[in-house]
Amino acid sequence: MLNSARKLSFAAMLVSLATISGIASAETTWQKNHPRRTQVNHRLANQNKRIHQDVKNGTLTKGQAASLHHEDHQVRQEERDMASQNGGHITKGEQKVLNGQENQISGQIPPK
Repeated sequence: MLNSARKLSFAAMLVSLATISGIASAETTWQKNHPRRTQVNHRLANQNKRIHQDVKNGTLTKGQAASLHHEDHQVRQEERDMASQNGGHITKGEQKVLNGQENQISGQIPPK
């Protein structure tokens, strides 16, 4: 009788842990896809495409492109750092700062 009570208790504990881990993974998905983070990262991806296109067109050198990619990488790392400090999302103020940095980088990419 005592043995079956232990098994039941252990089973209940496993169910609880499985539920908690399921919630944690759901939060991680939400955090990664938070609208402000998505907007910032979409801009970074778009700038990356623009840089690659301009290298192909000859309007940017590979050295210029490498410099711009480095700047974009720094913005992306800053976005990750900000999100890690805010429960997986960035604030409106942080988004504004990141977008300002992206605007500065975008201004260095030749217009189409």
